[in-house]
Amino acid sequence: MKAAVYYDNGDPSVFRYEEVADPQCHPKGVVIKVEAISVEGGDVLNRWRGALTARPHVVGYQAAGEIIEVGAEAGDLKVGQKVATVGASGSHAELRSVAATSAWPIPGGFDVGQASVIPVTFGTAEECLFEFGALKAGETVLVQAGAGGVGVAAIQLAKRAGATVIATASSDERLARLAPLGLDHPINYRREDVVQSVMRLTGDKGVDLVVDPVGGGTLQASILCLGYRGRISMVGAAGREPMKVDVSTMMGGNRALRGVFLGAEIATYRVRGNIQRLIDEAARGELKVLVDRAFPLREAAAAHAYIEARQAVGRVLLIP
Repeated sequence: MKAAVYYDNGDPSVFRYEEVADPQCHPKGVVIKVEAISVEGGDVLNRWRGALTARPHVVGYQAAGEIIEVGAEAGDLKVGQKVATVGASGSHAELRSVAATSAWPIPGGFDVGQASVIPVTFGTAEECLFEFGALKAGETVLVQAGAGGVGVAAIQLAKRAGATVIATASSDERLARLAPLGLDHPINYRREDVVQSVMRLTGDKGVDLVVDPVGGGTLQASILCLGYRGRISMVGAAGREPMKVDVSTMMGGNRALRGVFLGAEIATYRVRGNIQRLIDEAARGELKVLVDRAFPLREAAAAHAYIEARQAVGRVLLIP
């Protein structure tokens, strides 16, 4: 099969488009013919500094396509079925082998490219808001990096849960594309001070919950945006900055900072069920998946560079 591979970490130029061995099917897994690859923020970070499981290394969490082989112990999945999949690596390729528990059936008629986006992004947003963020109707949520995949999902899920939604992004144009998703108050962080803007919008009360996939200096701003008993769901390090923050304001306000990692619970019955529900809801048009651009798989370097330039709204796809 063909795959976008690299031999060492680095910037997007490390990618090579090469022939590699086809993946083997595990008895408890499936092999899919990949039709769409959702490039995740974690894929970009792993290319930059993540561990290589082999040389050449095939990076990537999410891909969707058609099952072409089913292991003897893979349960009810069938050859010919379309599924969205998640794995620690291996998405940037024409074929992919994953555990059956990491494959979710795609409802008939639903776009495979859109389905490829959902498990990690919407699954993570669900965890940040509800399982670990304890969001309630009537509360106010700040979504940092609202134009990213998790941000797009979090805005929608928070709004339909009855929250007031504030979100940040790097331009007015990107923020405008988020308005139809339920964004109440946009903040252009290149032009506005985020903490001052949040306090103005909340009458100096601060927010009840922050979803922060950026970390670094953004996490410090998130802490300062919290109201009394406010919570932060910290879910990434997209900013690539050291996680050095002053938490001295947390105690006096009975505030909480919670790390969230979907991968630790993705195989549980609870999370698997949540992800299937989210896919089904998107298929029914109840949730919107934003795909900014699609690149051929051979142009993986260009796709990663585009993401790192912070131009995308939603997810970028690779198409084998």
